[in-house]
Amino acid sequence: MTTPLAAPPSVTLTGAPVSIEEIGAITRGGATIAVAESLRQRLLAARAIVERYAREDLPAYGLTTGLGAGVDTRLPAEDLVAFQHRVPLARAVGVGAPLPRESVRALMAARLASMSAGGSGVSPAVFDALVAALNAGFHPVVPALGSIGAADLAPLAHVGRALLGEGEAELDGEILPAREALARAGLAPVALQPKDGHAIVVANSLSTGQGCLGVLDIERLLGWSLLAAALNIEAFRANVGTFDPRTAAARPAFGQQRIAARMQALMAGSGLLAKGAARRLQDPLSYRCVPQVMGAVQHALDEARQATEIELASSGDNPVVLVDDDLILSNGNFDATAFSLSWERLGQALAHGAAATAQRTMKLMSPGLSDLPRFLTPRGQSRTGFATVQKTVSALEAEIRHLALPVSLSPLPVADGIEDHAAMAPAVLAKTGAIVERLRWLVAIELVAAAQAVELRGPVDPLGVGPTAAYRFVRGLAGALDEDRSLGGDFMRVAAAMAVRDAPAGPREHTGTHPMP
Repeated sequence: MTTPLAAPPSVTLTGAPVSIEEIGAITRGGATIAVAESLRQRLLAARAIVERYAREDLPAYGLTTGLGAGVDTRLPAEDLVAFQHRVPLARAVGVGAPLPRESVRALMAARLASMSAGGSGVSPAVFDALVAALNAGFHPVVPALGSIGAADLAPLAHVGRALLGEGEAELDGEILPAREALARAGLAPVALQPKDGHAIVVANSLSTGQGCLGVLDIERLLGWSLLAAALNIEAFRANVGTFDPRTAAARPAFGQQRIAARMQALMAGSGLLAKGAARRLQDPLSYRCVPQVMGAVQHALDEARQATEIELASSGDNPVVLVDDDLILSNGNFDATAFSLSWERLGQALAHGAAATAQRTMKLMSPGLSDLPRFLTPRGQSRTGFATVQKTVSALEAEIRHLALPVSLSPLPVADGIEDHAAMAPAVLAKTGAIVERLRWLVAIELVAAAQAVELRGPVDPLGVGPTAAYRFVRGLAGALDEDRSLGGDFMRVAAAMAVRDAPAGPREHTGTHPMP
């Protein structure tokens, strides 16, 4: 997931909820971070409570006690600072390939966002160190695997370890020892105080950061999916009555009316709107049920966005510092079950969308269904045309279906059986990202195949504004297929462009002319 954003030059943390778009701007758009004085005062108020608990040796998880099964161990005053240094070092147990740079930035930005809610009790020096690291382009090397989603302890521990000057970090594209990278960036190793090591690691920031990027990517991909469906509908000469607002209102399933309205807007100006223009009274379900299937995707996406916004705006810390009550309370707010289930649902909804995309693409290539040349070749069956593309379509759809299977059911208990539930949020987000990548390729294939099919059908009627824009987009990147040639590069170019552009809405006014040369 690598969509860049038109970002503001700076994002100011004020204590108000940080938006998904602001995380995207910090992560992908190069926006720097500023900290408002109002937020500094909030951090200081929470920090004063932490210092009082430490000074008075009051019981507080991870401050005056050990962590996990070690909650029954009280820490002597002389060990409070050293313990916090041990926290990230002992939890930096991740394995596997390093996370991409944008994932690390999203992880760090999401942790700053949740710290800004005021419940972490982190010292201002550690908060400022995270801000400075992001602004300087200092990115700890964070292995992708190791969190079960009951706080992303291992990924955040690798961040904390690098801020201490241990491990490795990326700076300007080069992997360096963390201490050297800090020095080159003009930064010093952070000095942890009581609770700071725990405050760095005790959040679901990898999952939340990935959720922010996922929302942005899927919202963009949804637009392209609808545009591809619209161009395919033109090529298939399907019945567009299914987008009639009256049918959508007759059974207003989740998201259905919104998608029907979007599809109707895309088809504005199409000759298919004329009475009797469609080839059939009723088309295959992958055409007829676009509002229903993609409406379910829209609804699931809305829920995932809301779940992600809750994580960004909240203190999931355990324990949480309650400034108004002058209190530190143990809790279970790190549990990400609701968040994970929202993303599981979205992955399954995307799988339904992928299946419909694959079915429509296949049907364009069948003369018995589309009245078009078999495999969309203009040169007859001595040529392959799009025939073997069906294998790519089938492979992508099968992988998406597999990735949509749930992974969030609780893993093995850990911490001597104390931590006996977890939601596997990082794994859920990782597989959703893999679904998005594959679905983008599928949609690119539908776009290229539909553009070919429109040309083979010929200028029967004008295309709608959306299909016109889709056709021009495809032909700006991939030529028509005449003689057999490799098509993989065409699909990859189209998909790469889709990843960094919003789906075009088409011209403001339809010219009434067919867009083909």
